[in-house]
Amino acid sequence: MSLVLNETFLEGFVSQEEIASYAQRLTAAHRQLYAPDGQPKGWLALPTETPEALLCQIEAAAEKIQKTSDLLLVIGIGGSYLGARAALDFLPKKRGCQVLFIGNDISASHLEEVLAECSGREFSLNVISKSGSTTEPAIAFRILYRALQERYGGQAPQRVYCTTDPADGILRRMCEEEGFIRFEIPKDVGGRYSVLTPVGLLPIAAAGHNIRQLLAGAISAAKDCRGNTPANPAYRYAVLKDILYQKGKQVELFAAYEPFAATLLQWLIQLYGESCGKDGKGLFPTAALFSTDLHSLGQYIQEGRRLLCETVLCLQEDSSPLTVPALGSNHDGLLYLEGKRLADINRTAMLATAEAHHAGGTPTILLMAGRREERTLGELFYFFEVSCAISGYLLGINPFDQPGVEQYKTNMFRLLGKPGYTNTPEN
Repeated sequence: MSLVLNETFLEGFVSQEEIASYAQRLTAAHRQLYAPDGQPKGWLALPTETPEALLCQIEAAAEKIQKTSDLLLVIGIGGSYLGARAALDFLPKKRGCQVLFIGNDISASHLEEVLAECSGREFSLNVISKSGSTTEPAIAFRILYRALQERYGGQAPQRVYCTTDPADGILRRMCEEEGFIRFEIPKDVGGRYSVLTPVGLLPIAAAGHNIRQLLAGAISAAKDCRGNTPANPAYRYAVLKDILYQKGKQVELFAAYEPFAATLLQWLIQLYGESCGKDGKGLFPTAALFSTDLHSLGQYIQEGRRLLCETVLCLQEDSSPLTVPALGSNHDGLLYLEGKRLADINRTAMLATAEAHHAGGTPTILLMAGRREERTLGELFYFFEVSCAISGYLLGINPFDQPGVEQYKTNMFRLLGKPGYTNTPEN
């Protein structure tokens, strides 16, 4: 695995003795994470136990989408789209079809823009939902399927790819009745841990990326993130964050210095927010894109309330040859940078900022990854999923439920007059 934790900027905040003191708690958390027989189940097993036949089916569907469509509309919310979108932003563009993500809001203007984007173009739908009843994607699917019917008539069902529950739910029944192409979300895999299932793999493949390399990266991480001691990098990362949390840090800022990592940070916000934010516990996850946000949030991070800790994602291998050119003058004062690679300047900015934040009282973990490719991204997905689960167990909570998410849905159903929901607020 290419991932490395750089703890230089934790000095004075976390000691090796504190890390070592977690040995027994990690053993207990490890037992909770793995099945009684010690073998991985559910999302833990996805990298090594995804059937070859399923991979072939996904690749065949992706090839069909590419041949028949200029545009794939992925309809889903939360874990049903964030992982795939993070992947497509993170990875260099390939020659697959364009992918747009919809159904993650109820904005009329957004849907109208997507419908306009479909005009005059060949398009297909990939609707992702275990139940099929979540309001935001259900509305988007109804509107976009009508557009698909108007465009393709009786051929419309052949352009719908559903990723849904293997046995139950509204969307599965629609697949059976309408003849949609169907992929299944394993019963024991929750939404925010589903990026390595067809939920993420189909749109990633449709965009032209190598899903086998993505899984190979996750396999590499699975091998290195298996032990039940702080030598396991995923467990160690969870311990570092728990120590900071116990010392009063309340907010974790996920940061990166590359715009292509911005959506990956949003995926992390959901992963940690839904997994560890319950029972009045957990670091509040948020994100910033540096160095852009250093010119808005930098002052607070440096001198505001001392409630922050940081995780900064940094790629170790950037092969871009782009340099600061010579202009024959020094009117802009950049003579000292002439000939230097922008990748090296960006890395220097990252180190300088980490040093400043550390000195200002914001402990910073640098997560050093490989290069911008599928294998590295697979490592990152699996590393964070394992570490997040362990973080939940260290907090004494269940990292795999999200009871608080249901409250807004219940209120919305009531206010919109859905049958079975009372029109008076609960006391």
